[in-house]
Amino acid sequence: MDTRLTRRTVLGVLGVGPLGVARAAVPPGPIISKISTFMSEAPRRALPDAVVEKTKHVVIDTLAAMISGSELAPGKFAIQFARSNQGDRVATVVGSNVLCGAIDAALVNGMLAHSDETDDTHPPSQSHPGCSVVPSALAAGEKFGIDGTRFLRAVALGYDIGTRVTITLGKLEYMVESHRSTHSLSGEFGSAAAAGCAAGLNAQQMRWLLSYTAQQASGLASWQRDTEHVEKAFDFGGMPARTGTTAALLVQAGGTGVDDIFSGADNFLETFGPKNGAEMLVEKLGERYEVTRTNFKKWTVGSPIQAPLDALEILLNKHRFEADQVREVVVRVATDEATIVDNREIPDISLQHLVAVMLVDKNVTFRSAHDKARMEDPAVLRQRVKVRLVRDDELERRMPSREAIVEVTLANGTRLTEHVEAVRGTVENPMTRDEVAAKARELITPVLGAAACARLIETVLNLEQVNNVRELRPLLQKT
Repeated sequence: MDTRLTRRTVLGVLGVGPLGVARAAVPPGPIISKISTFMSEAPRRALPDAVVEKTKHVVIDTLAAMISGSELAPGKFAIQFARSNQGDRVATVVGSNVLCGAIDAALVNGMLAHSDETDDTHPPSQSHPGCSVVPSALAAGEKFGIDGTRFLRAVALGYDIGTRVTITLGKLEYMVESHRSTHSLSGEFGSAAAAGCAAGLNAQQMRWLLSYTAQQASGLASWQRDTEHVEKAFDFGGMPARTGTTAALLVQAGGTGVDDIFSGADNFLETFGPKNGAEMLVEKLGERYEVTRTNFKKWTVGSPIQAPLDALEILLNKHRFEADQVREVVVRVATDEATIVDNREIPDISLQHLVAVMLVDKNVTFRSAHDKARMEDPAVLRQRVKVRLVRDDELERRMPSREAIVEVTLANGTRLTEHVEAVRGTVENPMTRDEVAAKARELITPVLGAAACARLIETVLNLEQVNNVRELRPLLQKT
């Protein structure tokens, strides 16, 4: 038998015909068929009232993150990038007077939304969905002129699709073992779904959309080494929003692709090696809405600091002590969480610094959390030396529940303890509509003014009455 390798035999092994033409396509399997059908029907499928309400909260919270982020270093950089690369003037760059193409707007608004640690989190998937999904829905929504109801459905769909991808991959454990960023991967698929919904893609086009997204799927856990938060803003928000919006626009323009990227030769799951079975991609799809499993941040700081600030606030309200009465503050958090926030150089993710600010001010605001000069304030430094961070293995075992135990010892020997098991803003201890709006006002008013802020919040809470999402533009931009 002739065993010589020829061009014909090599191409045969690779699944390519003699003229470089791929072998016959494999029909789409049941998993991608279910996903693509669900995605294509999203523009016409009514959402339960509770899901609509939570999605409105997500939109308010993410827009507030974008607007406040426009005045932080990553946001300023992103807006300048947009200003230098405007192209088609069809989509809004939030917190500026810039209009540009949908892809660039999605990228820049994604960076704005994660310029800071104010955006939402989804613990079951180890991701921050809002900072990429909302920008993609907005950019594609403006391009195609969709109404407010469809915009809400696009956002909810993005949460349902993107989060299930990294739940399937294996969330935090997967990120640790693979060194890939679940935050980026979830955002890319979620953003694609949201933009695809806005573009009105049919079921086959949604399958191609997922394939285009899988080809672009990327992101490394090296974001943890970014000390300026600029690349992290790109990794969590900008890159996923750009990827998803690009995929949707390519397919909407006529691009075709692989019919089933989740099965068959060289598929996404085979390549990325998930820790769970593919059936998790469709688990309770249409029954469990992932937007309802999303946590808001009451405090505009890193997630591991939320519970400690909650606990310290409770103690301050109960016992009314002053900073100078404190001898020591011991803060216990999960082992891995402690590493993220231990004496960091960035104020809003430095636990010891923010506990000290809380002792001095009796509160932590967006402004105080981002005031780098206060890291050298003698009054804050006097309190900071009292703060001791403890890595707690038992709290680590309770993850993804981000709990904290705070023990305050006063000068007279009195010991006060508070254990926060459910942070305010989490699904287990949710913020009310009024609390979400209050947080948004704190973030938006300094940038756009009180009147514009009130109009924006009222409009989002009544998105069903918005005929075209372009109507949001004057409410989102500086004049």
